[in-house]
Amino acid sequence: MRLFRRKSVWYIDFTFEGKRIRQAVGTSKKEAQQALDVIKGKILSGKFDVQDTIPCIAFEDLAKLYIPYAQANKKSWKRDITSLKNLLPVFGEQRLKDISPLDIEQYKLQRRKEITPAGVNRELALMKYMFSLAIKWKKVNRNPVKEVKLFKEKNQRLRFLSQEEIQKLIECSPPQLRPIIIVALHTGMRKGEVLGLTWKDIDFKNNQIILDETKSGYSRKIDIDYKLKEYLFKLKSRNTSDYVFLNKHGKPYRDVNTALRIALKKAHIKNVTMHTLRHTFGAWHAMMGTPLPTIKELMGHRAIQTTMRYIHLLRKHKQQVAAIYTRRIGILYGTNMAQDPEKAQAQKHVTY
Repeated sequence: MRLFRRKSVWYIDFTFEGKRIRQAVGTSKKEAQQALDVIKGKILSGKFDVQDTIPCIAFEDLAKLYIPYAQANKKSWKRDITSLKNLLPVFGEQRLKDISPLDIEQYKLQRRKEITPAGVNRELALMKYMFSLAIKWKKVNRNPVKEVKLFKEKNQRLRFLSQEEIQKLIECSPPQLRPIIIVALHTGMRKGEVLGLTWKDIDFKNNQIILDETKSGYSRKIDIDYKLKEYLFKLKSRNTSDYVFLNKHGKPYRDVNTALRIALKKAHIKNVTMHTLRHTFGAWHAMMGTPLPTIKELMGHRAIQTTMRYIHLLRKHKQQVAAIYTRRIGILYGTNMAQDPEKAQAQKHVTY
């Protein structure tokens, strides 16, 4: 252990558990020596924590660092802002190293009284991610959120539209909303991708929509069939704007929640959002037997785990196909290829 001075600032320099620690103390050699003696005492008593040597900031200071980072690197940064509005009143003034797993556990239990388990988990996931960045940025050396168990989330039934619901929704939608719903159902694009679609994104020659900016951070190409191509071409002939979809004032849409809610009410359809249209695209592909890797590419999922939510529909399709195959070849019911299984069973008891 030693003291040294660089310019007018005194530093303490020592090694603990194989890690070299160098910390600025101040301009007074006497204070630096006192700080070094305190550290020696803690090490000898087994009470030394490396975190005590890291310059500590409050959670609100971390938030100030995080928000610009999120805006530059995350498509969902606005959701993070909403979560921070709930986290900051509780943790804002606390220093990062003082936030304990117990503090977070108590926050978790209190928030559960106000929002769903999934909502609480999203807030804790953000906090965990922020602490991970703080470690990377040398602001703290541990992540207390890792020691907190998240709530179990119920796997709710995947909501998607039936053929009848699709037809009703299109019929009950106003003229400005109808094309948005049709394109969303045809392509499986996310709401932001649909509303932000421009004519330059559509390659009519090669029958593709090319998205340069997506939630996953990668550009992707979406193939369109001749019916959708024809439909979009007709829209283009009546639209001089750069954007494909315009509201009644001739401006690009920021959101369509109100219009969709009115249309759904008129069509007597419940529990549906714009994202349900995307699920409808994925669900119907699965039920038609489209392989999961293909669905993943069609929907622009970054990981196959996201696509796995449709696997039960794919299994159901495979079971149906297997049943049809079995009936066709009659493998369990004798040699009559077209024989009905129930009739075959009955014939076993017939006396000639």
